[in-house]
Amino acid sequence: MDRFRDDEIHKPKSSLMLNRSMTVHNAANPIEFPEKTEYFYPSPPSIERHGSVKKLHTSSLGSSFKGTVKKLCSLFESRKPSNLQPQSPTKPVKSFNSDSRVPSFSDFGCTLPGTEDSVVIYFTSLRGIRRTFEDCYTVRMILKSFRVKIDERDISMDSAYKKELQNVLGRKNVTLPQVFIKGKYVGGAEVIKQLNEVGELSKLLRGLPLRPPGYTCEGCGDLRFLPCSNCDGSRKYFDEDEGQLRRCPQCNENGLVRCPLCCS
Repeated sequence: MDRFRDDEIHKPKSSLMLNRSMTVHNAANPIEFPEKTEYFYPSPPSIERHGSVKKLHTSSLGSSFKGTVKKLCSLFESRKPSNLQPQSPTKPVKSFNSDSRVPSFSDFGCTLPGTEDSVVIYFTSLRGIRRTFEDCYTVRMILKSFRVKIDERDISMDSAYKKELQNVLGRKNVTLPQVFIKGKYVGGAEVIKQLNEVGELSKLLRGLPLRPPGYTCEGCGDLRFLPCSNCDGSRKYFDEDEGQLRRCPQCNENGLVRCPLCCS
């Protein structure tokens, strides 16, 4: 009887302990574990304090950045006048604007006999060197704008012109273009451009015969060359007396001759 009573006494305690353990480990009980509240707006005080610190940090960076920009701007503004000063040219350039008179031909030295009534220009029509071709084209357009008679001598079409220019100037290394006015040597592209800019080129060309506006040579179309009529451009002809082919003496290395109408 005593053992039975002891079992009955201890039985409720074990069930109570079991219920307590179940209540402790039951996560679905809303009383023991209430749900956490979510903060949407306004934000919690900790986040607000963090945001204020960040805002203060960014504002200090912005002010320091603006100060740096102002210092750089003042530095560049102080250096602008020195950078805008004109630099002295590396090579001395002859100025034709210092005197109103026409430049004397005695200063140029070289002469080209038989061309006292025209303008002679040695140039090339090949586009191998772009700068040389552009200079030749520019000088030709400047001279043609005055409508004077121009004797154009293309050294790429006839190598004899190159040898002739070398003999006149007295040197082997020559640059193109080269201009002679009234039989006197004037210079290259830079000299002609400067003379045209200051208005002295028109004075040098004064008195030369003019070409009619829109004139084009009927013989060559202003190309200055024609195929040789003796060899038909083949540079060889048949000698009936000797019965063999010979080199044509009338044309150049390209089988061309100067136009008799515009280059006489």
